[in-house]
Amino acid sequence: MIITKSLPIKNILKWSGGHLAWLTVFMSVFAYLYAREYISLTIPWLPVSIIGTAVAFYVGFKNNQAYNRMWEARKIWGGIINDSRTWGMYVDGFITNFFTDNKVSDEDIKAIKKRLVYRHLGWLYAHRSQLLTPTPWEHISQKGHIGRTAKYYQENFGIGLVTDEVTKSELKNYLPKEEHDRLIAYQNTATQIINEQSRELHKLREKGLIEDFRHMEMSRLLSSFYTLQGKNERIKKFPLPRQYANMSRYFIGIFVLLLPFSMMPSLMGSGDWGMIISIPITVLLGWMYIMMEIVGDYSENPFQGMANDIPMLSLCRTIEIDLKEMLNETDLPPVIQPSKGILM
Repeated sequence: MIITKSLPIKNILKWSGGHLAWLTVFMSVFAYLYAREYISLTIPWLPVSIIGTAVAFYVGFKNNQAYNRMWEARKIWGGIINDSRTWGMYVDGFITNFFTDNKVSDEDIKAIKKRLVYRHLGWLYAHRSQLLTPTPWEHISQKGHIGRTAKYYQENFGIGLVTDEVTKSELKNYLPKEEHDRLIAYQNTATQIINEQSRELHKLREKGLIEDFRHMEMSRLLSSFYTLQGKNERIKKFPLPRQYANMSRYFIGIFVLLLPFSMMPSLMGSGDWGMIISIPITVLLGWMYIMMEIVGDYSENPFQGMANDIPMLSLCRTIEIDLKEMLNETDLPPVIQPSKGILM
């Protein structure tokens, strides 16, 4: 997540410099050919402007849907934060010797609470790691220039900014060894971790450490975690429909191709400086449309490990600190700090 108030010009140039370069070459060649009268075709501005308006509406629709996907993902993670704090509160307040005649030592009660909280932290990091697994339509999965560019963005403006760990190493910090080795073998480890929580709640109910109402409330919260996990997986595994995502790219290509046939003749005929100003103006207009497309294209997938992502690592760390403090632990991990104006 980009947290700076404004985007530095140098970052914008790194992101879009390639498009400025080819647009400048393309428009310069066209201006030269038109000035030498190798090209005489002129398209009236009215039809080109109508095409430009239609393309702008189409790209605006796509960008709106891309933003909705990103904002929905952030709201889902907000729900995870709230329910995680509630889980910590329930674990701390609900598990007690009050309802059983077979008293359990305070140390055993503390161990049970720690196990339930730490298993939940394992679910958070497992869920995050699974969301970062690339899908076929994400940029990092593409071949050629797009894939190489996405890898560069990830390494320099994404998950490469933090010391990232995969699920297998993260879970070792939160699950007992036998449980870790068993759960990591499943295809969806996060789902099985929540199921493991449910099994332990059932055992606690049998031992009388929680009564029916508290068991029901804590089980309801586990169901909420499944709901939130499923919502994130829906965004991750169901892309913005490709007919909407890809057609705008072709429409912008058509508009940029027609643009010099309409704008350059009118600008070049406006005076001595016509040819000089026609190149930067047409480049700027084409660049604006291309950047609208790129912004939406990179915003539609909020879990691909880049600068526009939901800051899942920071959110997981916030939850981890809150829940460990509920256990009265003092050896807390540091808060995730932004790097290069980006919070992951």
